[in-house]
Amino acid sequence: MSEGSADRILFLLKTRAPLAAAELATALGITAMGVRQHLARLAEDGLVAFADERRSVGRPKRYWRLTEKAEARFPDTHAQVAVELIGAVDKLFGADGLDRLIQLREDDMRARYRAELDGLALPLRLKRLADLRRAEGYMAAVEKEKDGSFILIENHCPICAAAKACQGFCRSELAIFRELLNGCTVERTDHILAGARRCAYRIRQTRETDVAPKPGASRPSVRGHRPGDPAR
Repeated sequence: MSEGSADRILFLLKTRAPLAAAELATALGITAMGVRQHLARLAEDGLVAFADERRSVGRPKRYWRLTEKAEARFPDTHAQVAVELIGAVDKLFGADGLDRLIQLREDDMRARYRAELDGLALPLRLKRLADLRRAEGYMAAVEKEKDGSFILIENHCPICAAAKACQGFCRSELAIFRELLNGCTVERTDHILAGARRCAYRIRQTRETDVAPKPGASRPSVRGHRPGDPAR
């Protein structure tokens, strides 16, 4: 199996799993038999695993996903250093120190995102937000649902190790989305730290607005995030 074929299969499973061999074959433009051969080799390398599921009448179908070993092939930005720094801040300064660390990151993200999103209508604002998050390594995309709501999808978390050590980072990011997407409800529907393949946010517009909130607007508190706290 070529390196390119392996990378394409792993990328598809990262962004769309679980997938059957036939679905992978359609996406790759090759035969299902060829895909099964590739999957067998990836399974031997410990990069993919399967589960047989019955989703309709007939025989169960085999669906493939990535293993933890394969997930490690995708970047987790300075993971070990981040975890060590979080532990050091907690040890030296306690919960208040972690609060300040999270708040500094949140303030920086808010300023950068607001500069890019201010004045845009909701669909363009979401597209731009996904672009920003994708550039940061989140493999982000936006999909519009039939009911008019939107789903912001993040297929990868480049700060996953840090978020596991201190889940206040997750709460902080959700707070930023809710503030910048004013006139909308923002609900996290999938969460990597809860075992989901991805993080996803459902956005519903509740009132007409084309302008992001002005600097200084009130924002929800994200204080009290000690390592291991559950994210909301």
